[in-house]
Amino acid sequence: MDFSFWLPIAVVLVCLFSLLLIGVWVSLGLFITAFLSLYLFTTINIGAILSSTIWGAIDSWELAALPMFIWMGEILFSSGLSENMFKGLSPWMRRLPGRLLHVNIVGCGIFAAVSGSSAATTATIGKMSIPELEKRGYDKKMIIGTLAGSGTLGLLIPPSIILIVYGAATDQSIARLFIAGILPGIILLMMFMGFVMAWSLLNPSKSPNAEPAMSFIEKVKGTKHLMPVVFLIFVVIGSIYAGIASPTEAAALGVLMALILSKLGGNLSKQSFVSALMSAVRTSTMIAFILIGAAFLTTAMGFTGIPRELALNIGAMGLSKYELLFALTIFFIILGCFLDGISVVVLTTSVILPMVELVGIDLIWFGIYLVLVVEMSQITPPVGFNLFVLQAMTGENIFKIALYALPFFLILVLLVILVTIFPDIILGLGSGLYNG
Repeated sequence: MDFSFWLPIAVVLVCLFSLLLIGVWVSLGLFITAFLSLYLFTTINIGAILSSTIWGAIDSWELAALPMFIWMGEILFSSGLSENMFKGLSPWMRRLPGRLLHVNIVGCGIFAAVSGSSAATTATIGKMSIPELEKRGYDKKMIIGTLAGSGTLGLLIPPSIILIVYGAATDQSIARLFIAGILPGIILLMMFMGFVMAWSLLNPSKSPNAEPAMSFIEKVKGTKHLMPVVFLIFVVIGSIYAGIASPTEAAALGVLMALILSKLGGNLSKQSFVSALMSAVRTSTMIAFILIGAAFLTTAMGFTGIPRELALNIGAMGLSKYELLFALTIFFIILGCFLDGISVVVLTTSVILPMVELVGIDLIWFGIYLVLVVEMSQITPPVGFNLFVLQAMTGENIFKIALYALPFFLILVLLVILVTIFPDIILGLGSGLYNG
């Protein structure tokens, strides 16, 4: 590797991280870095590249699903429908070791399937469960830890916003990515529940007395509060799974169903409708600007030749698939300490994918692997979004919250190892439905 190879890389890294460290918006940092790279190392017309890149980055039918899924989750949150989940779940968790702590985990899993957002999942379930669990005497460390860990399910269980972003950035089937995320999401949820059960059995003094027993009929009656959200999940995911609707069409259907359910439940008002719509617009716009900036930087890096040369040099090193995955896992964990998950995905795909393809890694598998690693970054300081959400809700120090979430971080590491050893955990369901 000569000086001409390292100089563009150094300029890109120094410029981008300097801008991020001084607090410049991620999207603006991407634009400035791309512009500087093109100006210093190429002679092309930057304006023409910028205009074509902006249009190309947002002219995507698949990407239209993104604001719809965000809006659907916001409708459930602002209309109060999500609050019924606690009432519907708690009767079934009373007799399990760990008891109502499992409401955090299962509740996050269910809400993840209709919001697609990690932060929204953590905030919504936490707002319902923290006061209830504290009132009943549950261990505060476990209340916060289960929320921090389980909130990451919003990134994996479909419809996942980050999987839509990955699919759009890498030209992979979003429907296949959604289906590939189902089994790992369920396994992760079960691993979280297993840990809570084991912790409860080992620490009986830290669990409150058992709740009064309820008959099966009473539990079934309580489940009526859960049915609207379960029905919404069935409509959205079922339509994609059955091949009836594309992810974008299913997202639009999900918004319509969420509005209907909110109206039928008497929870839809002008105020809740406007609040949900404006919140979805803000979030979607932020993500769109990041995607456009990342696309511009990707194009700029293509013209400077960085990805091609980097892939050739990595190939010359002769790294095996597992050596590359180990190196990438460490890289993504470190990067995730400073950037949010979506930024990690859009920043790295242009550089990482040539290496990944070179060693023969399936890009659908890699998408789920990437989301699992990015999930870890949601509970690592200093930029773990779930940690920020819980800090605002509980007033606890962010590093204390990260310590409470450490067991769930280690469970995510374990799942990454499992899906690497047994790739069919990710690819098995999708290959059966799509004939490989």
